[in-house]
Amino acid sequence: MKFPSGLGSKPWLLGALLGSAAASAQQTHLPAIEIVGPRDAAIGVADSASEGAVERESFQTRPKLRPGDIVEAVPGVVATQHSGDGKANQYFLRGFNLDHGTDFAVTVDGMPVNMPTHGHGQGYADLNFLIPELVSGVRYRKGPYFAESGDFSLAGSASLDYFSVLDAPFAELTLGANNFKRLLAAGSQTREDQTWLGAIEIEGNNGPWDVPENLRKVSAVARYSQGSPTRGFSVTGMAYKSRWTSTDQVPERLIDSGQLSRFGSLNPTDGGTTERVSLSGKWFDKGPEGETTISAYAIAYRFGLFSDFTYFLNNPVNGDQFEQTDRRRIFGAQAARTMPTKFGGLDGVLSFGASWRGDRISEVGLYDTQARERLSTVRSDKVSQALFSVYGQQLVYFTDRLRGRARRHAALPRRRARAGVWRGQQRQGP
Repeated sequence: MKFPSGLGSKPWLLGALLGSAAASAQQTHLPAIEIVGPRDAAIGVADSASEGAVERESFQTRPKLRPGDIVEAVPGVVATQHSGDGKANQYFLRGFNLDHGTDFAVTVDGMPVNMPTHGHGQGYADLNFLIPELVSGVRYRKGPYFAESGDFSLAGSASLDYFSVLDAPFAELTLGANNFKRLLAAGSQTREDQTWLGAIEIEGNNGPWDVPENLRKVSAVARYSQGSPTRGFSVTGMAYKSRWTSTDQVPERLIDSGQLSRFGSLNPTDGGTTERVSLSGKWFDKGPEGETTISAYAIAYRFGLFSDFTYFLNNPVNGDQFEQTDRRRIFGAQAARTMPTKFGGLDGVLSFGASWRGDRISEVGLYDTQARERLSTVRSDKVSQALFSVYGQQLVYFTDRLRGRARRHAALPRRRARAGVWRGQQRQGP
């Protein structure tokens, strides 16, 4: 490097110039940023790329507009929503529209969420009772290749589990735009091998709509667990209640002409209410000789939805609003066993199990309404149905990279319906 004459006799000036150059060089380098992609917790354990387990950090760090958004941690799953925050999500998997869960089986802590013969749609899976901060993991399967998945799992399934113990108690208060309010408090207490856990969530929201959504939601969880990570049991109680006003679809021509705003409504009485109370228990035993799980549950469920898609097309006097209802009690039990096997020197895993579920539906109905007041009955039924299923699966490891699997799933459904009032007219909403 050459310097102008005279700088050599002024070392202080030369040092200043070199220091300035070094500082300028440092300013051109941005600080390092480390990007870590989501890691599947089942890598090295899963039998195929169609199944896996999502690490907790992956779904807890992503923003969630609603509890059901947690299933978007499953690769290829999209959860949307319409007709208010109290209604079940609309699910998509690998681009296929699965409605509200018709072909996407969801379980929470071993309890099925999908509802057969539901008042709104077959397989209706409402995850709004979920408290996302308590979810410990999400296990998923995609495709009809898994014998244990059972009913509603043609496109895929997701199993969500709750924590039995928390690192520390916590409380959160969230305030946001559109009068959004959410209070969450949770904690656990452990003595020897016994743990009590409790959580409560209270939420309200008006949304961006011209007619406020007026969402009022309460969820609670209480759990008692005892044992070790290899052997123990738990008893869990959950309760959820929600009511809301919904802004449904409106004619695009009214928005284009300026007669109605983008967030406007033509029927301010649309909306709904839903309740869910459950009690479940689970026992497990894990060891070198295999793993056994036995669980049972009881659920009380109530649902009512008011919708209006055609306004005054069919009834110019009272309008076309209608109500869909569902009231039921659900009972079920399941047992599963997984154990290592040997076939002529080849390692393998044998899995088998059985489950029973009974739905006692006291009312599944469709009614003509005006401002949420019933005018007439389109159809009202009582349904009693049960499903008993068994499955078996044998997995054989031929090499480190080659595996073979044989599986079988059999189900025996029983259904008895008693029609109440039937006018002979059916309507279906999205």
